[in-house]
Order: sequence, then structure tokens, then C-alpha cells
Amino acid sequence: MLKKLLVVVFVFIALSGCRSFYQSQRDFHQFFRQADFEQAQSVLSQDRRAEQRRTRLLFMLNNGVVHQLMGNYQESNEYFERAFITTEDFRQNPVDIAAALVANPRLTEYRGEDFELLMIHFYKAMNFIHLGDLDAALVECRRLNNRLNTIADENKRENTYRRDAFIHNLMGIIYEAAGDLNNAFIAYRNAYNIYSEDYSVLFDVEPPEQLKRDLLRSAYRLRFFDQLDFFQNKFGMQHTPQEQDHGDVVVFLKNGLGPVKAERSINFTVVRGVGGRVDFVNEELGLSFPFFTGDSQAATGQLGDLRVVRVAFPRFVERRPVYQGATVKSAGVSHSMEIAQDINGIAFQSLEDRMLRELGSALLRLAIKQTSEQLVRRENENVGAILSILNAITERADTRNWQTLPHSIHYTRISLPPGDHTLQMDLLRPGGSAGRVVDFQTRIRANRTTFFSYHAIESNDAPL
Repeated sequence: MLKKLLVVVFVFIALSGCRSFYQSQRDFHQFFRQADFEQAQSVLSQDRRAEQRRTRLLFMLNNGVVHQLMGNYQESNEYFERAFITTEDFRQNPVDIAAALVANPRLTEYRGEDFELLMIHFYKAMNFIHLGDLDAALVECRRLNNRLNTIADENKRENTYRRDAFIHNLMGIIYEAAGDLNNAFIAYRNAYNIYSEDYSVLFDVEPPEQLKRDLLRSAYRLRFFDQLDFFQNKFGMQHTPQEQDHGDVVVFLKNGLGPVKAERSINFTVVRGVGGRVDFVNEELGLSFPFFTGDSQAATGQLGDLRVVRVAFPRFVERRPVYQGATVKSAGVSHSMEIAQDINGIAFQSLEDRMLRELGSALLRLAIKQTSEQLVRRENENVGAILSILNAITERADTRNWQTLPHSIHYTRISLPPGDHTLQMDLLRPGGSAGRVVDFQTRIRANRTTFFSYHAIESNDAPL
């Protein structure tokens, strides 16, 4: 009877624990993907314990996105500000670290990927812009700069995601809209360098033509004529001064949905060494990780006798957007929207950059589990068998991530005479065929910048 009960309990735990974070949020994502944001927000609000869980950051981020899409910019910013404060207050928790080592990393507080933390400020800045508060948007620019400096300080390796071109580009756009041309020029120049040196290699994203025009314009307006000549020669293009009484509209398209984390596993052969050394080896992938379990030959020998073990770690699964891009038409003139940020590519690259560290942590976790199991078996075979089942059940990867981010961000800038204008955004399917049309109105003021942002949520579901 006891054995049957244990089997039922363990099967229940295994089934409930096998779901990814994406699958555990099924109802919310179903409404979100249908653009039923009121129902999506209702699902979030019904979770009374959400802010006590170790996924509280993701709860705040999802609320922030949903409220922005509903036009509740103040409420959206309240959630994003709480998310920002939460990330600032994170401290290493010894209990969390221990739980991750003996069970699985899902038991730790979710702290966010570097690019996710940067996107908090993107959303906040856009909310402030919609609220007409450029000064507050500039505060987010300064916070962005602090985050960028922290990321750069923590990651010195070449060919990794350590600098963000889009964030510098965004800072330039906001600085220029606020009349701070000097900082705008610096941000545009930094953005161009990062697109050229990092994004073109890592994500196949070249410097947008619009960024080049913005860089030339800011140099011209600052009378940095040596810089203007330098970049005109570099770009092979000439700056054309804008009509003096015209204003601009900057249009952002958040396209599709970013990737979700799932679980992947690799089999390792356990090779017993001497002096307490155990090597986890996968010859197919050319991987070998040594661990030292102590001087106990009995424990080492039994761990080595395991021969083959499974190690779980996270992987990203892409959700391909339905649309490949867009154009914006004004008065019969079509303006192409260029890709400025590849969130999907950054997510994959960020995880790849630390994959060896993820594998090492997973193997250390498994080594601790198996060593403790064998030591318990020496005292009580039945208890050791139960611990073995628990170890197998709890060997899970951390599949949490911010899953309401877009797949990519496209943008364009259009110069228009003062007055009210109706513009048409044509969403394009792969190959350039016509997709969906989005009409929107904007009021242009002379020598001022206005903004429009749209999220085309349509995407193919992740094959989980």
C-alpha cells in the first residue's frame, strides 16, 4: 500500500513539475495572443499570491505590458517601476542558492536576463512619451545608461551580447526630441558603432539607414562639420536639411512575440577517477566536466557506477512572427520600417554566451544529488530509493523568461508639415506580400517630434 501511494504521489509531482513556465501560464497567454488584453489582465489580477512567488518580477512585467497595450500608461509604469525596484533590491540569498543546488533552479528568485532589464526602461520611456512627459523619459535614458555600463563592466568577452545598439539609438531619439542635441549625437554615434561592430556579426542587423540620417542631422544642427564630413564620406550619403517648419513622427513596430524557454537534456557518461574525482563526459559534443566528491572511495565508486546520467538545462524556442516587417504611407509616399532590435536573436545569444556555465551548474547539482543519494543508500536502501526518485523528479531546467516581449522592433522617422495627418502602416508577410493594414492619426507640430507605437502580436506558437 505504501509503495502504491508513493508511486501515485511521485507521478503527480512529476506531471505537475514537467510543465514549462510558458505552459503553466496557459490561460494568460491564450488571451494575450488573441489581443484580449482585458481578459489577460483579469487572469493576472486573480492570482492573489503572484507577488509572493519567486516569479513576482515576471508578474509585474506582464502587467506592465498588458496595461500599456490597453492604453493605461500610468498603471503600466507603476508596474514597471516596481519591477525596476525589485531588480535593484535583489541580493544573493544563501537559501535560494542551496535550493538550486539540491533541487532545481526554479526554486530561486527569477532575476531577469540582461536584455529584459533593459527593456523595462524602453517600456517606461514609451509610457512617459505617451503621457507627454519627456523629462521623465530622459530619466529612463539615464537609468538605461547605468544598466548598459553595468552590463559592459560584467562582460568583457568579445563576440558576446554586452552592448545594446537599439537602446543607444532609442536614447538618441528621446534626447533629440527633448532638445538635447549633444547627448543625442553621442547616443546616435554609439548606436552606429555597436550596430557595426556587434549587431552585424552577432545578429545580422546592420546600422539602419534612418540612424545614419539622424546622425548626420544631429552633427549638422550642432555645427560639428568635421564629424558631418567624416560620416557623409563613411556612409556615402549627403545630409539634406529638413524643411524648417516641419515636424517628425517616429513610428515603432513591435513585431510578433519573443522566444520562450523550454527544457533540453544531455546524457553524460560518468567516469570514475581517483582521489574523489568524477568526470561527466559527452564525447559527441566534446564536453568534459570534472568534479571532486571528497575522499570517500565508496561514495565515489558508487557515483561512478551510475555510468550514464541525464542533465537538464534551458533552451530558447523561437516563435516566428507572422509579418516580416512593415511600411508606413503618408500622402502617397511609402517609408520602409527598418529592424532596430532583434530580441529573439539577443535571447538566443545571451543563453549561448553562458551555456557552459549553465551546464556546469546543472552537473554540480546532479553530482550533489547523486552523492547524497549513495550516502543515504549505505544507511537505508529504501530511503535511498525514495531519494533517487525525488532526485529524478526534481531534475528540471529553469524555463522562466519574459514572454510578452516582441520578437523584434522596427522603426522609421517621417518628416511632415504641421497639422493632423492620417498614416497607414502596411504589415508585410514573408516575401513582401500584403498582410494587415493599421491606420493611425498623428498631430505634427513644427520642429517637434511625436511618437506612435504598435504591437503586432501575431506569431506562430512555440513547438513545446
